Amino acid sequence: MSGDIPPNQEQVDSLLGQYFTHLEHERRLSPLTGKSYRRDIAALLQLAGSTPLAVLHSQHIRRYIAQLHARGLSSRSLARMLSAWRGYYAWLVDSQGFTHNPCTDIRAPKAAKPLPDALSPEQAARLMTASNDTPLFIRDHTMLELLYSSGLRLAELVGVNLRDFDLDAGEILVTGKGNKTRLLPLGSKAIEAIRNWLPQRALLAKSEETALFIGKNGGRLSPRAVQARLKQRGIQLGMDAHIHPHVLRHSFASHLLQSSGDLRAVQEMLGHVSISTTQIYTHLDFQHLAKVYDAAHPRAKRKESGKT
Repeated sequence: MSGDIPPNQEQVDSLLGQYFTHLEHERRLSPLTGKSYRRDIAALLQLAGSTPLAVLHSQHIRRYIAQLHARGLSSRSLARMLSAWRGYYAWLVDSQGFTHNPCTDIRAPKAAKPLPDALSPEQAARLMTASNDTPLFIRDHTMLELLYSSGLRLAELVGVNLRDFDLDAGEILVTGKGNKTRLLPLGSKAIEAIRNWLPQRALLAKSEETALFIGKNGGRLSPRAVQARLKQRGIQLGMDAHIHPHVLRHSFASHLLQSSGDLRAVQEMLGHVSISTTQIYTHLDFQHLAKVYDAAHPRAKRKESGKT
C-alpha cells in the first residue's frame, strides 16, 4: 500500500483483521492477549490520526510514548503497548511491504525506583520501648534491636551464630549476599538486649544448636517465623506501618544517613556493592526535619520566644 496516501477506514480494518487472524491461527495467542493487542494498536491509530502508519518514524513513536506517559500510563503499560506496536509493524514489514519498523529501538521509560519504607524516629522508639518479660518477647525485642542497630538483612539475622558476636568489643560478624562477611558495630541497646536474651535462650536451645535466635522447639528460627513475629508486634502496638525486617533495615540506613551524612559508611554497614544502591536513602523527609528543627534548634526556640 502507498505510504503517502492516508488509508481509508476500510483498509485499516482489513489490515487489522488479517493481522489478528495471523495472531489467532499462526501464533495461537489467547483471546485475552488478542483483546489487549487490539486495544494497544487502537491507541497507536488514534495517536497517528490521519498520518499513515507506513510513514511514521521513531520520533513519532517517541512523541506518542511521551504523551501517554504524561497522561499517567505506567512504565509497564507503555512497555506492553510498545511490544504490541512493534509486533504489528513487524508483520506489516513482512507481509504488507512496509519499509521499516519505527518501534525497533524505542524503549519505555524506566519505572521510578520506589523509595524504601522507613519508620520515623518516633515510631522506631515506640517499637523498641515496648516491654515484657516473657522469653519470646525478649527474643523478639532482641531481633528488633539487632535489625535496627546494625541494619541486618533478614537472612543475615537468622544466620547469626553464638560465635559471631563479641559483646565486650561491641561487634558482630554477619554473612551477607554472595557469602561475603562484614564486621559491624553493635549499639549499646542491642548489646543489652542480647545479654538479656542469652539466659532465656539457654533454657530453650537444643544442646547442639549454634543459632542465636531459636524457636520454641529449640532450633534455629526460620525467616518466615521472624516476619510473622515482627508483624504481630506492630499490630499489638497499633502501629500504622507494616513492621517487617526490611523496614528496620531501611530505618537504620535512613536515620544513620540523616544524622551522619556519611554515605560511604552507610554503604559499608549495609553491605552494598555499589554506592548507587545506597543513594536511595539520601531522600530525606524534609517536613519531618522541619518539625524537629522547630522543636529542638536553639535558633528556632529563640525566634519563638521572641514572638511572646
